Amino acid sequence: QVQLVESGGGLVQAGGSLRLSCAASISTFSSWAMGWFRQGPGKEREFVATINWSGDNTNYADSVKGRFTMSRDNAKNTVYLQMNALKPEDTAVYFCNRVVIVDDKYVGMDYWGKGTLVTVSS
Repeated sequence: QVQLVESGGGLVQAGGSLRLSCAASISTFSSWAMGWFRQGPGKEREFVATINWSGDNTNYADSVKGRFTMSRDNAKNTVYLQMNALKPEDTAVYFCNRVVIVDDKYVGMDYWGKGTLVTVSS
C-alpha cells in the first residue's frame, strides 16, 4: 500500500519561503511522475506542480509559476516543493501524489496523505 507523508509546512509572512517534503513508500518510485496539490479553506483540491520520473521536466499551475520549484530525489523516494515569494492566497493544505493525466488534467493516483498546512500571513 502506498503511503505518502508530507512535511515542512508552517506559518510564514507574505514574501517568505518554505520548503515542503514528501516521502513516498513506493517501490517503483523512480518510475512515476509525482505532483503537488493543495486545498485552500473552502476550496476544492487543485493542482500545483508536477515532475517527471527523472526530474528533468516540470510543470506548474499558472498561479505559482516563477515562485515555486518542484524537485525529486529518487534515491530517497522523496519529492520537494520550494516555495518562494509566498502570498496569503497560497494558504492551504499541501499534498503530494503520483500523477496521471485524465481529460487533460493532472489527478492523483493514490489515497491522499494527511498533507502539510501552509499558512501565509499578510
